[in-house]
Amino acid sequence: MKKIAVGGCTAMWGDLLEPSIEMVNKADIQYMGFDFLAELTMSLLYKLRLRNPKAGYVPDMISYFREILPIATKRGIKLISNGGGANPEEAGEQLVKVCKELGLNGLKIGVITGDDLSDRIEELRAKGNKFTNLDTGEEDIDSIQDRLAGVYAYIGADLIKEALQKGADVVIGGRLSDNALYVGPWMYEFGWEYKEPYWDKIGAGITCGHIIECAGCVTGLGMCSLWKEIPDPWNVGYPICEMYEDGTAVITKTPDTGGLMNTWMAKEHLTYEISDPSNYLMPDGIADFTSLKLEDIGENRVSVTNMTGKPRPEMLKVGIGYNDGYKQEIQQWFCWPDALDKAKHAEFILKEWLKRQEIKVEGIQIDYMGLNMTHGSTVRVPESAPDMPEVGLRVCAKFKTRKEADYFRKTALNWTAFASGSVFNTTNAPANPSRVIALWPTLVPREEVPTRLVIKEVK
Repeated sequence: MKKIAVGGCTAMWGDLLEPSIEMVNKADIQYMGFDFLAELTMSLLYKLRLRNPKAGYVPDMISYFREILPIATKRGIKLISNGGGANPEEAGEQLVKVCKELGLNGLKIGVITGDDLSDRIEELRAKGNKFTNLDTGEEDIDSIQDRLAGVYAYIGADLIKEALQKGADVVIGGRLSDNALYVGPWMYEFGWEYKEPYWDKIGAGITCGHIIECAGCVTGLGMCSLWKEIPDPWNVGYPICEMYEDGTAVITKTPDTGGLMNTWMAKEHLTYEISDPSNYLMPDGIADFTSLKLEDIGENRVSVTNMTGKPRPEMLKVGIGYNDGYKQEIQQWFCWPDALDKAKHAEFILKEWLKRQEIKVEGIQIDYMGLNMTHGSTVRVPESAPDMPEVGLRVCAKFKTRKEADYFRKTALNWTAFASGSVFNTTNAPANPSRVIALWPTLVPREEVPTRLVIKEVK
C-alpha cells in the first residue's frame, strides 16, 4: 500500500532549526511542513509590511530553507510552508534568489496568494458581509474599522495540491491553515478530492496534521505531562506522519534522536486548541477526533486508525488584527526580609500615584512573580510571608497613546523601585512601549476568498 511520510518541522516563528536539519538528513520522508504562524503573527507581519513593502514574510523561513534546500533537493524532499505571511510574493522572490545563490537551477516554487483581505474589507462589507466577532458577539467592525492592522482568511490545501501537480518543489503561502501543509501533499499523492468518498480520508489528514503541526511540542518540547520521562530532551526529534492511502497512519519521529512518541503524547496534542472534538473545523474539512483509535505499535511508533471526517465548511475563519493602544511592562524584585510585604507596599504606592496623574490607564495587570504569575486569580496570595527569600512585582499597563505609555515607563519604575525602603532590590530596565494588536475573529463565505497560484522557476 502506498505510503507518504511528512515531517512536522516548525510550530511558530522562532522555532528551532536544528531538528529540521537532523530530519532532512536522517528521516525517510517525502515532504516537510513548516508552520511559522500563530493567531496574531499575521498582524505583526502586516505592521512590518507597512514600514517596508518588501517585508511582511517570516525571515526565518528564508534562512531555514537556505540550510535545508540543498539536502532536501538531493534527497527529493519537498518543502511546504505558510511563512509567506503577509507578503508571499516577496517571499517567493527571496527564495528564488536563495536558490540561484545555491546553484539550485530548475527548482519550481509555488506561491499561493488570495488570503489577504485587507484591501477588500470595504468591498466585502458593501456586498452585505457582516464580520461578527466570534468571541464577543459584536455584530460588525464599526468600532475598529479605522484601526485595522491586517485582515486574513485561513485557507486550505487546494492550491498546495495544484502546485504539486504542476511540479513545485517548494510551496509557500500566506495564512495557509496549520494542517493544510500536510493535507495538501496527501491529497496530491493519493488523489483525494473534496467530495465523497474522500471526506473520511481528508479528516484523517486533518487529524494527523493536527497531531504533528506543532513540531517538537508533540515529541517532548512542550505540552507534555511526561516531561520527566523524555529521553535526551536537549535533542528532541521532530514528528513524522506516515500516511497510507487507505487513510490510516503511523506517527513517529526522526530516528536516532531524543524525545518520545507514544499514544499519551498523541492524545495530549489532539486536545490542544480545540473546542468540540467531534467537529474540528478546518478549511479542508471537519475532523472527528472521537472516532479514532491510537495504539503503540513499537518504540516511538503510534498507529492512528478509524479516523473520520465531514465536508468542508461553507465559511472560512478570518482574523482581523487591529491597533488597540500601547502597553508598558515594568518589573521589580524585592528581597528578604518581608519581600512580599515590600512588593504589596510598592503596588499600593504605584496605584495611589496613578490616581494623581493625567495619563489614563485603560487596563492594568499586576502579578507577584513566584506566587501567582502563572495561575492568576486561582492562587490565594497570603496576607504576609516574612520568610520568602524574594518576590517579583510585574506591572503591565495599557494606554491609548505611546506618549502616555512612555511617561509611565520613565516614571513609574521609580515608585516601585524605591517604595519599600530597601536599597537591595533588583530592577529590570524596561523596554520601550509596544503597540497592542488585538484580534477580532470572524467568518467570511468561502467564495469571497479566491486564491491564486504562481509557479516561479529558478533559472
